[in-house]
Formats: sequence, C-alpha cells, structure tokens
Amino acid sequence: MNNGVNESKAVAQPEPEDDGALLARVQRGDERAMAVFFDRYSKIVYSVALRVLRDNASAEDVMQEIFMQVWRTPHSFLPSKGVLGGWLALLARNRSIDRLRRRRPSEPIQELTLASASNLGNDAERSLLMQRARAAVKLLPIEQRKTLEMAFFDGLTHNEITEMTGDSVGTVKNRMRSALLTLRKELQA
Repeated sequence: MNNGVNESKAVAQPEPEDDGALLARVQRGDERAMAVFFDRYSKIVYSVALRVLRDNASAEDVMQEIFMQVWRTPHSFLPSKGVLGGWLALLARNRSIDRLRRRRPSEPIQELTLASASNLGNDAERSLLMQRARAAVKLLPIEQRKTLEMAFFDGLTHNEITEMTGDSVGTVKNRMRSALLTLRKELQA
C-alpha cells in the first residue's frame, strides 16, 4: 500500500568484518583483506610512531615495516594475548623506540674538559700505595710496628719512645730502621 508517501528502501550497510576473520583472510594471502586491515589500523600505528619519533618520515617508515611484518607473518598475533589494535600500537611503540636508540646524534659531541682540584691519576696511585703500605705494616713484628706507629702516627721522638717503652735509644733506632727497610722492600716489589 502506498499512501502517497514514497517509502525509500533502506540500504543495508554490511557489518564490518571482525578482526579475527579479517586476519584469517590476510593469512590466506588476500590482498583486499590486507587493504581493509591497513585502512582500519594505519592511523593508530602511525600516530603512536609519530608520537614517539616526532618525525613524519620515520613514523611512516615504522608504519610500513609493521604492516609488512603483518603481511609476511600474520600468525604472529595471538588473539588470546589481547586485541589487535593494542598489539599493533605496542609494536609501533617498541619499533619506534628501537629506531630512536639506533639514531646517531645529529650534531657532533664536542669534547669537554672538566677541571679538577686534584689530579685523579695521582690520587688513585696514592690510594693504591697506601693500601700496600697498610698491608706491609700489618706484616711487621709487633715491636717494630708499635715503634713505627709511635714515631709516625703519634709524632714521638726516639727519646720519647724510649721513655714510654723502657727500651734503649739504640733498640728504638734499630727497630725503626728494620721496619723502614722491610716496608721499602715490600713497597718496591
């Protein structure tokens, strides 16, 4: 029945193909499916790459690499691991970060000399020598070590050491001389 009003027939739009079916067609080598796949996800991949790289040409390169990877190995996406769009965004992010890491600086880095209040080479050498000296002092007989410590660390003279230990001045001088000769031999080795 027509009541004078033209009834237009509604044109039914086909339902968009779900990602699983689309990817299955890509796996079979269907180029049209790959074109639909590209149209559906290229904006996501490109925008993620551009956000990381901040360079249009590099973002386009990353996008092309990812879609070529999908075309060559479409089975690499596992639906159990997440959604296809998220996987592609993650690929774009990771590939873009890898590209950033491979970039060389665009400007040469100039050498910069830092001034130091001390000579680090001499300080390191002195530190090593001090370690060796401490180890050598520990190997001395106890009488020689005590006499040496009193003279060098306490600043006592030979006479002051003889007063404190009750030893003769000759004995104190002999212990000092023997200790210093042993240390010299150990440090020169």
